[in-house]
Amino acid sequence: MSKTIVTHMSPDFDAITSVWLVHRFMKRFEDASVAFVPAGNTLDNEEVDSNPDIIHVDTGMGKFDHHQTSEETCASRLILDELIKSYVTNKEVKEALFRMVAITLDDDHFRDIYRDQPDADIYDFLPSSIIDGAHSIFKDDSQIVYFIEQLLDCVFKSFIYKIRAEKELLKGYEFQTVWGRTIAIESDNRETSVLAQKRGVSMVISKSSNGQVRVKTRPDVKQDLKPMYEKVLEQDPNATWFYHVSGHMLLNGSSKNPDMIPSKLTIKQLIVLAKDIS
Repeated sequence: MSKTIVTHMSPDFDAITSVWLVHRFMKRFEDASVAFVPAGNTLDNEEVDSNPDIIHVDTGMGKFDHHQTSEETCASRLILDELIKSYVTNKEVKEALFRMVAITLDDDHFRDIYRDQPDADIYDFLPSSIIDGAHSIFKDDSQIVYFIEQLLDCVFKSFIYKIRAEKELLKGYEFQTVWGRTIAIESDNRETSVLAQKRGVSMVISKSSNGQVRVKTRPDVKQDLKPMYEKVLEQDPNATWFYHVSGHMLLNGSSKNPDMIPSKLTIKQLIVLAKDIS
């Protein structure tokens, strides 16, 4: 029998996140249709949670609604608890969902006001703000839900990459160079380099499984990468090297140019090269 997810009209961040969680992680509801009712109501005014083929989220006063309680929770958090109990077992997936739903919970309880510079423009790129704009662009609620679900798919992937990067950084080799605190690591996860720099690492040397090398420094590092560029050209002239005009990036491979020839230099050789520069 066909399945249906029910939420309230003009769905907000919590409602759409709830629909997304059910669609993506609750078995048998992957292809469920989405129906919209006035806030607080149920589909066809039936008793909430009485039909196993219909799930009400953020409306109906059922097990996946929170408007009947004063607890600091939200619909997506109630659904996540159910998913962790009965459906989701992968640790990375659990962690990613917990982080996503934590943001949804903060938004649903207007904890935005506690952020650093809460009126900063960067926050207008969050899904909650995008949803506000979407209501004036899309013709109906179904289009908005479909659009934001795709956006949440991307956010979920980004969290998975971040969680993996956190683990990979623990395996990196840390040392000092003229650029400052440096980490060398073998990884196919580009988020690893980004995360390292966000956490204060001055330079990251990474080599992927396809042989490509990426060397990056933080924007506040004074020393450019020209000496490193000259060294790798000398040691591996057959590889394709791109030295960015900013002086902060030395690339031997990129999704923007997949035809680049990977370097034969190993991560250990790259470490030696970096250490020798003074």
